[in-house]
Amino acid sequence: MIRKSTSTAAWPAARQPLRRALAQSLGALALLAGVCAAGPALAAGGAGPKVASDLRLAIAAPTTAKTSWVADKQGRRLVKVLIVSNSADPDLKDLRAEVLARGGAVYLRYVSVAALSVMLPADQVDVLAARADVLSISPNRLTARTASTLELATGTLTPDVRRVLAGSAYDGLDGSGVGIAVLDSGIEKNHANLLAADGTTRRVQQAVDFQRVGDAKAVKVKDWTAGVDGSASLYPGSRSMERYEQAIRAVGSRRPDPYGHGSHVASVAAGRHAGQAVDAGGIAPNASVYDLRVLDDQGFGQISDVLAAIDWVIYHAREYNIRVMNLSLATDSTESWQTDPLARAVRSASAAGITVVVAAGNFGKGGGKERYGSISSPGHEPSVITVGSANTKGSASRSDDVVNHFSSRGPTRGSLLDALGQRQIDNLLKPDLVAPGNRIVGALATDKDGSTNAANYLITAYPGLAAGLGGLGQTKGQALMQLSGTSVSAPVVSGAVALMLQANPGLTPPLIKAILQYTAQPLAGANLLQQGAGLLNVDGAVRLAKALRTDVKTALESGHLRAGASLLAPGKDLPLPQSTVNGQTFAWGRLVVAGGRHLLSGEALFTRFQPIYDHRLVWAGNQTQRLNVSYWPAVNGMPANTFVKAITLARAPNQLLLTAGVVRASDLVGTSSMPGRSGAFQNLTQLSAWLGAGSGVVLSEGVVLSEGVVLSEGVVLSEGVVLSEGVVLSEGVVLSEGVVLSEGVVLSESGQPFPLNPAEEAEQGEP
Repeated sequence: MIRKSTSTAAWPAARQPLRRALAQSLGALALLAGVCAAGPALAAGGAGPKVASDLRLAIAAPTTAKTSWVADKQGRRLVKVLIVSNSADPDLKDLRAEVLARGGAVYLRYVSVAALSVMLPADQVDVLAARADVLSISPNRLTARTASTLELATGTLTPDVRRVLAGSAYDGLDGSGVGIAVLDSGIEKNHANLLAADGTTRRVQQAVDFQRVGDAKAVKVKDWTAGVDGSASLYPGSRSMERYEQAIRAVGSRRPDPYGHGSHVASVAAGRHAGQAVDAGGIAPNASVYDLRVLDDQGFGQISDVLAAIDWVIYHAREYNIRVMNLSLATDSTESWQTDPLARAVRSASAAGITVVVAAGNFGKGGGKERYGSISSPGHEPSVITVGSANTKGSASRSDDVVNHFSSRGPTRGSLLDALGQRQIDNLLKPDLVAPGNRIVGALATDKDGSTNAANYLITAYPGLAAGLGGLGQTKGQALMQLSGTSVSAPVVSGAVALMLQANPGLTPPLIKAILQYTAQPLAGANLLQQGAGLLNVDGAVRLAKALRTDVKTALESGHLRAGASLLAPGKDLPLPQSTVNGQTFAWGRLVVAGGRHLLSGEALFTRFQPIYDHRLVWAGNQTQRLNVSYWPAVNGMPANTFVKAITLARAPNQLLLTAGVVRASDLVGTSSMPGRSGAFQNLTQLSAWLGAGSGVVLSEGVVLSEGVVLSEGVVLSEGVVLSEGVVLSEGVVLSEGVVLSEGVVLSESGQPFPLNPAEEAEQGEP
């Protein structure tokens, strides 16, 4: 159970992040009370649907919200917000000018999403919202991290992936040549697990720190000051871009990861066993790592920092061959995937060819009850791979694995108001799959060069994380600790994606997701909203990736790949849909989720090119979008089409989405009912068995997008049906900023905050 205290002031220092998060939650409640007292029109958000509800509350509240994005200066309330636009002008010149004219300041203009990070007088927010080129205005909320045996359990050590030779040596796939960007709390680049095989060469290729300077300082303007625009002239080769890159470059820091989360995450994705007593090898032990620090020394950050980091990755992706982005962090969001700034940014990254892997969140249990509808942002974005957490029970055997209680459940619960003012909830099927995320051993960050044992915040606050591993008495630069949570599960999948791309560099992000889902292993007793398509199976994913042609991405981007074209590599056939891991043979789940609600299966998914594998196309529910990526010409010796200039969004044209021959499985599950275990609550093991037996409807004409709308609904979650069954699906499930920490610090599946004392661990019976 989670311990309670009558006075947060009496909490120990180790629990101050929780105290801080709780205080902000209580502050939000106080704001709500103040707004309701101010009048029904304000409480209802009557000024329009473009302004996020928590921003609306903060503007109208009689007292200043205790949050990072509100301040009262010289008798006037100011707010830091993110303005998302639909302007055809990628520079957003008119919108920037309006912000300045209204007494605001512009900090950054983003490439990943047509948006601005700005400061505004609170009384000018509605003026900006009234503009036709403004889609939404959101507060610059905080983000937080969601709070070997690994190689064996995931099927990484199999003949088709890699094999151990002697000691730390191996052959086979190891992620060589593939870049993984880790957006987190920083990375200790000299940690032995993150060095190359020679023990000296760093695999952390670049490090940038968005915590080093704020928005204003990064672009050399005064904070909370009106009339400045620091977003201009950020283009390749410009002095402004050079100064900006210099401002965020991580140099001279003796503590590159004072919180300790990012180093652990990076080592799970790409760590190399360094001869410690406990094998802490990661999934892709020779991948290149890119460190983008967006969280502070207590695990908090701002959305604007994450957006800027995503921009950095998109900008440098082709230059450094960054093909994977890991976000083991989350923020609360009541917004739909269509308007949420973080969702739009990661969608742009996917359109640029980067596979984005995101933690589902650690909100799967609360008040002793299972919580459905608890996927956080940006995990609610349909184009990313959203990863839940599985408990391996401390063994390499997969037969006893279960979904962790804390792992967030679907469906997604973001919403928007339609033209009639009606709230439309996304209700997309998530997570996409689950991966090991319980007591996973990885790097323990200390200091820059390992010369001291200066501990990170996590291990200082919770020394039990290194229990059984030697604590802080471990060899300098080789220390290990263990963490649990979907934030650990996500880098397991990121490492797997790196192996897939090493085996087949032509894969697109949506094709990678489809392969991971199709080859996943269903866990007994868990439904679609708990485990997605099942447990990660690296062996199956790599084998299927090897069977496909290696030019899919380039042929698609050059316009030479048509719907229904052969997807198989010359002379290749699809592998048998089963894997043998650690002596146990199991069938693949053979399930792919498309359009957020549609269940698909059948060999045609991988023998013929399906248009849904175009990374520039997004389909969710009956909505479709097309993202267009443009590049700068040649500059400073770099060839043309290296640096992204702009990513624009439009309605997808009429086209085929799925070809004939694909099996539609949505009809097999029926109407969603929790007591009946049907629809979204369908037992995945049973569904997989039906698909293996040949059930499902073979599409004779495919699925067509007409006039921008897909009429077929797929698996529908009726509000009345779901709510009548007592499932918690309110928008408050993903709580106020930073509260993710209360679930993210779990050490074991019990859901209790760590550290557990020995008596409690014995009582829990956890491995």
